[in-house]
Amino acid sequence: MPEQSSPFRVNNFSAGPSSIPLEVLETVQKEFLNYNNTGMSVVEMSHRSKEFTRIFKEAEDDFRSLLDIPDNYHVLFMQGGGTSQFAATFLNLNASKVINEKQAKSSKPLKCGYIVGGVWSKQAKDECLRLGGNVHIIADCQDKETGKYTSVPPVSSWDIPPSDELAYVYYCDNETIGGLEFNSDSVFPHFDSSIPIVCDISSNALTRKIDVSKFGIIYAGAQKNMGPSGLTTVIVRKDLVEKFSAENRSAIPSHNFPSTLDYSFFVNGGFMPHTPTTFSIYVCGLYFKYILNNGGVSQMNNLCIQKSNMFYELIDSNPDFFVNPIDKKYRSRVNCVFTLKDSSFEKEFLDQATKHGFFEIKGHRSVGGFRASFYNAISVEQVSSFVSFMSDFIKNHS
Repeated sequence: MPEQSSPFRVNNFSAGPSSIPLEVLETVQKEFLNYNNTGMSVVEMSHRSKEFTRIFKEAEDDFRSLLDIPDNYHVLFMQGGGTSQFAATFLNLNASKVINEKQAKSSKPLKCGYIVGGVWSKQAKDECLRLGGNVHIIADCQDKETGKYTSVPPVSSWDIPPSDELAYVYYCDNETIGGLEFNSDSVFPHFDSSIPIVCDISSNALTRKIDVSKFGIIYAGAQKNMGPSGLTTVIVRKDLVEKFSAENRSAIPSHNFPSTLDYSFFVNGGFMPHTPTTFSIYVCGLYFKYILNNGGVSQMNNLCIQKSNMFYELIDSNPDFFVNPIDKKYRSRVNCVFTLKDSSFEKEFLDQATKHGFFEIKGHRSVGGFRASFYNAISVEQVSSFVSFMSDFIKNHS
């Protein structure tokens, strides 16, 4: 069970970097000066050493086990945050043999399809456009009047091109800032299985089961549900890594791009072509074992539902005090956003929350209000305490 019970630990509801299970941190603390009797810390260890090679391999194996990743997919531990994948996903697919062979059969540039559900998918779309991609917006979830992303338009209104005109489809499964989460597997039925689906699962990774075989590329920044910042896990179907021959390049924009974003550079370099983020990989490996030992991803999902239901029940039963603007069908289980009906109470609410040990609940600067992130390391008891605090705040201000 996720646990944070300690007299010196606050309730950290940060959207990321975020809480890490105390059990994991205590293991890091215990092993920090002398890992496995090597006489050195993991942060001092050569990434080519036998010890770190074992750490790396165990982390990958456990990650594969947690998500039931098929053998025809590579797992890459790449440097940088998830935003680096806005460019990487486009550039790698743009250079892939699969996409270029499809392009060769079309008289027009293939379309890069984007479902824009919030700030992060919009930024991914903008990055593709900046790099010369032929962007096509399949669905825009932004409310034209409020400018907010609060629901997903009905599929009947989506602008879905014919399959032979699409290079790929991109979406963000859970929008961390706006608190909108797609229903599991809700995107796939509307697209031909031959079209690679690209998905950012940074903020809900390892919180529910996903059918990896339905995706072309899945990626996640580690700093929310896996470990420290600076590492991004990438799951990519092997056939999409194969490059198109230089002699037969299509009219798509240049295939030349930095090796640090090139999936084939990692695959052909034995998955560690240069020094990886060794410490982040080590901590993620411990986090993966923690999840495996506590019921796996299925249990994390059960707990996510329990925590978010508890929170939303309070919100919905007090509409004159708290407001969650998201369509109930698409409310995030992990990033719960809300505002106070009377904004004059906001400063007091934030001050009182901090006084009671609830930290990092201020909403993102682009949307305001509040946001409580209930990731895998956050316990049911912590959320219950926060809900009790909110209930008491209502009573004191009725």
